[in-house]
Parts: sequence; C-alpha cells; structure tokens
Amino acid sequence: MTDPTTNPSGNKTGNEIQSDAATSPEGIAPSEALENAGESFGDLLRDFERTHSHRAAAQQLEGTVVSVTPEHVILDIGYKMEGVLARATLENNAEGVKRGDRFPVSIRGRNEEGYYELSRFRVAQPRDWSALERAFAEKTPVAGTVTAAVKGGLSVDVGVRAFMPASRSGARDAAELEALVGTEISCRITKLDVADEDVVVDRRVVLEEQARASLDQRRAALKPGDTVTGTVRTLMPYGAFIEIGGPEVRGIDGLLHVSDISRARIAKPEDVLSVGQELALRVLKVDPETRKISLGLKQLQPEPWETAAERYLPGARVAGTVTRLTDFGAFVELEPGIEGMIHISEMSWAKKVRHPSDLLKAGDRVDAVILSVKPRANGEPGRIALGLKQTLADPWLEAQRKFPAGAQVEGPVTKLMNFGAFVEIADGVEGLVHISEIAAGRRLNHPSEVLRTGQRVQALILAVDPEKRQIKLSIKQLIPTSVDEYIAERKAGDTVQGRVVAITPAGIDVELGEGIRGTCRPPKTGTNAPNPHEPARSAANPAKADLSSLSSMLQARWKGNAPAPQAKPEPLAEGQVRSFRIVKLEAEKKAIELELA
Repeated sequence: MTDPTTNPSGNKTGNEIQSDAATSPEGIAPSEALENAGESFGDLLRDFERTHSHRAAAQQLEGTVVSVTPEHVILDIGYKMEGVLARATLENNAEGVKRGDRFPVSIRGRNEEGYYELSRFRVAQPRDWSALERAFAEKTPVAGTVTAAVKGGLSVDVGVRAFMPASRSGARDAAELEALVGTEISCRITKLDVADEDVVVDRRVVLEEQARASLDQRRAALKPGDTVTGTVRTLMPYGAFIEIGGPEVRGIDGLLHVSDISRARIAKPEDVLSVGQELALRVLKVDPETRKISLGLKQLQPEPWETAAERYLPGARVAGTVTRLTDFGAFVELEPGIEGMIHISEMSWAKKVRHPSDLLKAGDRVDAVILSVKPRANGEPGRIALGLKQTLADPWLEAQRKFPAGAQVEGPVTKLMNFGAFVEIADGVEGLVHISEIAAGRRLNHPSEVLRTGQRVQALILAVDPEKRQIKLSIKQLIPTSVDEYIAERKAGDTVQGRVVAITPAGIDVELGEGIRGTCRPPKTGTNAPNPHEPARSAANPAKADLSSLSSMLQARWKGNAPAPQAKPEPLAEGQVRSFRIVKLEAEKKAIELELA
C-alpha cells in the first residue's frame, strides 16, 4: 500500500495540494484554485510550487521522510523536488528515523543534482528577489562573490546562490577559473527562475562590454598627429592591418596603406613588412563615423624634399633607377622619397621616341642630367626634371662637317612613311629619302614597294640642315641607269639610230632607247640637208631646174661613165627614225649631243 501522505515519487496528490492551499498564508481557497474547470493539474501544481517557493524564503517547512540513505535523509517538503538532510545533523546519526517521520526544516539552497539542501535550524537568508528580477529585466550588471568552483563552472553569491558556466566566466583556462574563487565580480543575470531558485549569471558579457567601452574611449582619444605603437596583424596587397598599442589598447586596428609605408616606392607590403613586426606609427586620420583609423610609417622618417633643392642642382649629373614608365616619360628614383622625371622629348637627340619603352624599361639604372628643380611648397609636390640625352654628345653639332652634300653614306632603313624612308647614317643621326628619290624611272605609291625596315642601303646626301636636324638623301641617284650604260658603251663619232620625238627651235629631241634621250643640233643653213623649218617641196610645185646641168648629166649617163644621181633625204618630221652621229657624251650630266648623219 502506498503511504497516504506521499506517493513514491515524493509528489503530493491533488487532495494534499488543496489542503495545503487552504491553510497557506496566501489564503488560496480550494474553490478558487479549481474555479476554472478546464485548468490542468500541471498548472495547479506549478502555481502551488511558485507559492511555496516564496513562503520558503521566510519560514521553516515541515518535511516528511521519504527514504534514508547512508549519508542523507530524503524529505518531501511539498515542492516538485525533494530536499536532502545530512544524517549527521540528526541524533544518533539518524538511527531510528523511518519513512513517514515528520520534523521541521529550513532550505539552505540547492545542490548540483537540483535537490534542496535542508537544515534542522531556521536559516536566515535575506533575499531581494525583486531587485534581482529588475536587474534581469533591464540587463544591468550585479555584484557577486565567487564562492566555489563546481562542476562545469563557478558558484556565485549574488544574494542567492547562482551558477556561472566556465565558458561565460571570461577565464581562458582552469588556472584562471580557480583564481576567481573568493573574488568579487560584476556579472549579468542570464536566467532567473524564482520558483526553482535557479539563477545563472554571465561575467564574460560584462567584460566584453567593458572592453568595447574602453576601446571606444581610447579610439575617441586618438587624433591625427599622434604617435602610437602597433603590431602587424595582417598583410594585404593594398597595405597592412596594424593592432595599435600594447595590452592597454589592444583591439584597436588601423590600416597602414602601401603608399604610406616607405618614402621609397614599393610594390608589395610584404617586401618590407612581416606579420608580428612591431612598429612606431603616425595617426593620419580617424573617421568618427566608420571608426576607421589611417596610419603612416614613412611620416616618421625625415622628409627628403626639405633639402632637395640644396642637394640637387641644375646641370649636375645624377644616377637613378627607372621605377615606372608613362606615355609622356619615365620616372627615376634618385633616393628613397625623391623621384625625377625624364620627359620623352629629353631622351634622344635624333631618334623620334614614340614611347619611353623604346629606350628604357622599369629597373634600368640610368645616368641623367638635372634640368630643373621645383621644391615642395604650399601643398604642391616637388618636381625634378631630368634629361637623358644630355649625358651624350649631340651628334648634330658636327653633322654638317661629317656629312657634306654630295657624300655617299650607307645605313639601315629605320622607318617607312608614306612620304619616304628614314635611314640611320650614324648613331643618333637619321636622313630622309623622299619617295621621289627612291627609284629612277618609276613612280612609287609607297616606299615599301622597294624597301623594307632593316634593309641596308646606299644613298647620296643632297642637303644638310643642322638647325632643323634634317638631312635629305637620294637612293636613285646612286643606282646605275640605262643612260649610264649607253654612254659607257659608246664614244663621240659613233653613228646611232634614233627616233625624232620633238622638233623645236633649240634643237631636235631624239629617243635613242627606252628612257635614253639625246639632243640633235639644228641643221646648218646652205647645206644639202633640208631645212627642217622649210616646207618639203612636192611634185606639184617643183623648183626651177638648171637645164645646162641636166643636159650634161644625161649625156654622161648615156656614155655610161657618170654616177647615178643621189636621192634627196626626206625632210625631218616627228616620228621619223634617222641616223645620227654622236658629237659629245657627258656622263655626269647624263647628256648626249647628236647631229644628223
């Protein structure tokens, strides 16, 4: 049979609940407790336990023995969980105590298993539950004392016994956790169950909030111009993230941009920095909205431009390294933080440089001459203009002496243009062969029809203009022609055939071959040769004959000893092919003078 007062589980029956409710100080009548017919037994039980939990804080309870163990006496105190009473607190170590016995007890707290720890004496436990409930609702920190290290965390006295998980203690290891025992801490209530007197607190969240508040204050105290220390935390292509300060300001990060690392130009931050490296830095900017901090390393180094005008004088020869190329020139680093620029027009005396890469590349070590220096002032950057060609002798200064008109030169074709070809006749000196001076007896549309870049050619210098830095050349005038060959193969007195091309008062233009012309003297007046300017006589208009001469001629022919009369030559006319005698040959002028044969 089951004990009439308690069931095996130690929970009271519904009748017992109604009886206790009728006699409770709060005066809850059975009719009121069961007024709602649809209300469950579980709801009634929770209401009962909540009522008794408040009462337990102020008065002693009567417990009923449920069972006896070697160390404890288990009692039903009217709550959902039983209470435990140490046998040593009873007479004769609880010998003779049996199930169903009753005696007054007080609640001291709860053990790790959740059972109520009981005492036979009234326990004075002043508890301000309303204050704890208010702190829980408003999430405000409360003060507490760590009393012991228990399984999984710490026991904390905040006016009532509370549990703090180890993960929420803020301790990094077991040693730090043990060191908190006996110390006073500030924590936040994360769970509050008044009925079960279950309170859970969190110290870590309070520490994190305090750390954030401290960081905000320290970040707000930073201002541009401050010098701080920091440790390289992360390297990125665009810069390095720095953890500013030591332990007192740890957690504040700033960005050291790659352009603010060094006075010298660097490609990647890892070329000069490493993770974990400690640095002294200058605060450049603090953005209150984004909370971003910009840092500078080179700003703590001496400013080289302050004395640049004194150390770099116009006309001085300097050496440097090409750092980068642009369309208009090349930048040369003279020292860390000091760069000069070689404009594209100052790279070569003679060559037309279309891009700096035609002569230079990044990393080249070059000599240059300082042309001008503009110091840094009023926020404007300093500038140094450099010249590359000034380090070399100007080849055009002696161009007229070395390359006189009429001289023959040789060199490679460097460039082909629509109007002609450029030929390099000396280092840094080019001449132009106009398209009309490339080929003889032929009209070209483009030089590429007979020339190619890199081809070596011979040319004749026609003219030199040192001021304009121009030399005019001719290729065709050095190429042997058919006129040269014709003159070389003949001599004065030779009889040749030719076609009359034109007849003028100055003479007769005769074509002797393809592209070969000669000039014939006009026939002399009074000779047997007909006058080319007189009209040819026709049979219809014969000249008046000499009869005596005609008779003598006929008589001689009849006797058979007179020569046959010669036929008169035809008058000269355009298109006729006639015989001519070479009178004079001039090879230099390519001129041929003729006369009728």
